[in-house]
Amino acid sequence: MAAIEPNIVPLAWFSLFWTLCCIGLLVLSGSFPLGVMLERARILGRPASVALALVNGALMCVLVGATVFYGFSELKVTSLIIVMGLAFLFVPATYEIWPERLRDGRAVLATLLVVQVATIAALYHVGAAVFAPLA
Repeated sequence: MAAIEPNIVPLAWFSLFWTLCCIGLLVLSGSFPLGVMLERARILGRPASVALALVNGALMCVLVGATVFYGFSELKVTSLIIVMGLAFLFVPATYEIWPERLRDGRAVLATLLVVQVATIAALYHVGAAVFAPLA
């Protein structure tokens, strides 16, 4: 295995972070475009939902960027492509089995916000050596 990817622990961390990115992108995709989100009966007339969706979008950009930066810094490109492709391929199937109430709405966006902040903090802690030159 060392010949394929010598950094097994960073590979496992990257796999977890990238899977969370893919799940978050699927959850967040239900909120955009914002006009469609506002037409839904559950969140009609709630400007806080728009702000929550925009904050989640900004955090998702940070999370995806930091995860990809961590992956390119720690892993071989071939390992990176394989892990990213497998997660991107299989995460939608797991997302489809979620109940409808767990796919859309303000509660899901609020939960996603908490998960994103925790994931960014964990990513910064795990990749402290990678992100140290940026600070």
